[in-house]
Amino acid sequence: MGKVVYVLIIVLMIVAMWKTFEKAGKPGWAAIIPIYNILVLLEIVGKPWWWILLMLIPIVNIVIAIMMYHQLSLSFGKGVGFTIGLVLLGFIFVPILGFGDAKYIGPGGKVPVAESILEP
Repeated sequence: MGKVVYVLIIVLMIVAMWKTFEKAGKPGWAAIIPIYNILVLLEIVGKPWWWILLMLIPIVNIVIAIMMYHQLSLSFGKGVGFTIGLVLLGFIFVPILGFGDAKYIGPGGKVPVAESILEP
Protein backbone atom coordinates (compact mmCIF):
# COMPACT_ATOMS: atom_id res chain seq x y z
CA MET A 1 0.00 0.00 0.00
CA GLY A 2 2.81 2.41 0.91
CA LYS A 3 4.58 1.87 -2.40
CA VAL A 4 1.43 2.66 -4.35
CA VAL A 5 0.99 5.96 -2.50
CA TYR A 6 4.65 6.79 -3.09
CA VAL A 7 4.35 6.11 -6.84
CA LEU A 8 1.15 8.19 -7.02
CA ILE A 9 2.89 11.14 -5.36
CA ILE A 10 5.82 10.87 -7.79
CA VAL A 11 3.46 10.77 -10.80
CA LEU A 12 1.53 13.75 -9.41
CA MET A 13 4.78 15.74 -8.99
CA ILE A 14 5.93 14.92 -12.52
CA VAL A 15 2.61 15.96 -14.06
CA ALA A 16 2.50 19.12 -11.91
CA MET A 17 6.01 20.15 -12.97
CA TRP A 18 5.10 19.36 -16.59
CA LYS A 19 2.11 21.74 -16.30
CA THR A 20 4.23 24.38 -14.55
CA PHE A 21 6.81 24.28 -17.35
CA GLU A 22 4.05 24.62 -19.94
CA LYS A 23 2.56 27.61 -18.10
CA ALA A 24 5.97 29.27 -18.32
CA GLY A 25 6.12 28.68 -22.08
CA LYS A 26 8.64 25.85 -21.91
CA PRO A 27 8.15 22.30 -23.19
CA GLY A 28 6.48 20.15 -20.56
CA TRP A 29 8.55 17.09 -21.40
CA ALA A 30 11.62 18.97 -20.13
CA ALA A 31 10.38 18.30 -16.58
CA ILE A 32 11.24 14.59 -16.90
CA ILE A 33 14.79 14.94 -18.27
CA PRO A 34 17.38 14.95 -15.45
CA ILE A 35 19.72 17.97 -15.33
CA TYR A 36 17.97 19.54 -18.34
CA ASN A 37 14.92 20.14 -16.14
CA ILE A 38 17.07 22.20 -13.79
CA LEU A 39 18.45 24.20 -16.72
CA VAL A 40 14.91 24.93 -17.93
CA LEU A 41 13.86 25.84 -14.39
CA LEU A 42 16.80 28.26 -14.20
CA GLU A 43 15.56 29.81 -17.45
CA ILE A 44 12.04 30.13 -16.04
CA VAL A 45 13.28 31.91 -12.92
CA GLY A 46 15.76 34.07 -14.83
CA LYS A 47 19.02 32.77 -13.41
CA PRO A 48 22.21 31.92 -15.36
CA TRP A 49 22.98 28.35 -16.42
CA TRP A 50 26.11 28.14 -14.27
CA TRP A 51 23.94 28.06 -11.13
CA ILE A 52 23.63 24.35 -11.87
CA LEU A 53 27.30 24.07 -10.90
CA LEU A 54 26.43 25.55 -7.50
CA MET A 55 23.97 22.69 -7.08
CA LEU A 56 26.97 20.33 -6.94
CA ILE A 57 28.41 21.95 -3.79
CA PRO A 58 27.12 20.48 -0.52
CA ILE A 59 25.17 22.92 1.70
CA VAL A 60 25.34 25.57 -1.03
CA ASN A 61 22.94 23.42 -3.09
CA ILE A 62 20.30 23.73 -0.36
CA VAL A 63 20.57 27.52 -0.36
CA ILE A 64 20.46 27.66 -4.17
CA ALA A 65 17.42 25.35 -4.26
CA ILE A 66 15.56 27.58 -1.80
CA MET A 67 16.51 30.66 -3.86
CA MET A 68 15.26 28.94 -7.03
CA TYR A 69 11.98 28.04 -5.33
CA HIS A 70 11.58 31.64 -4.19
CA GLN A 71 12.21 32.94 -7.69
CA LEU A 72 9.73 30.36 -9.02
CA SER A 73 7.12 31.64 -6.56
CA LEU A 74 7.77 35.23 -7.66
CA SER A 75 7.65 34.21 -11.33
CA PHE A 76 4.08 33.04 -10.81
CA GLY A 77 3.02 36.02 -8.70
CA LYS A 78 3.27 34.25 -5.37
CA GLY A 79 5.06 35.43 -2.23
CA VAL A 80 7.36 34.24 0.51
CA GLY A 81 4.63 32.14 2.13
CA PHE A 82 4.28 30.12 -1.07
CA THR A 83 8.07 29.68 -1.17
CA ILE A 84 8.00 28.24 2.34
CA GLY A 85 5.24 25.89 1.19
CA LEU A 86 7.29 24.79 -1.82
CA VAL A 87 10.31 24.09 0.38
CA LEU A 88 8.54 22.28 3.22
CA LEU A 89 5.47 20.78 1.50
CA GLY A 90 6.48 20.55 -2.14
CA PHE A 91 4.18 17.61 -2.81
CA ILE A 92 1.24 19.93 -2.06
CA PHE A 93 2.46 23.28 -3.39
CA VAL A 94 3.95 22.14 -6.72
CA PRO A 95 0.55 20.73 -7.81
CA ILE A 96 -1.10 23.98 -6.66
CA LEU A 97 1.31 25.86 -8.91
CA GLY A 98 0.86 23.49 -11.84
CA PHE A 99 -2.90 22.95 -11.70
CA GLY A 100 -3.99 26.18 -10.01
CA ASP A 101 -4.84 29.52 -11.54
CA ALA A 102 -1.34 31.02 -11.13
CA LYS A 103 -0.11 32.71 -14.29
CA TYR A 104 3.51 33.08 -15.34
CA ILE A 105 4.47 36.73 -14.98
CA GLY A 106 8.10 36.54 -16.01
CA PRO A 107 11.46 35.57 -14.54
CA GLY A 108 11.48 36.48 -10.88
CA GLY A 109 8.06 38.10 -11.13
CA LYS A 110 9.24 40.88 -13.41
CA VAL A 111 6.73 41.78 -16.11
CA PRO A 112 8.43 42.17 -19.50
CA VAL A 113 8.58 45.82 -20.58
CA ALA A 114 6.48 45.31 -23.73
CA GLU A 115 3.64 43.74 -21.73
CA SER A 116 3.76 46.29 -18.94
CA ILE A 117 3.29 49.13 -21.44
CA LEU A 118 0.26 47.49 -23.05
CA GLU A 119 -1.59 46.66 -19.84
CA PRO A 120 -3.31 49.49 -17.95
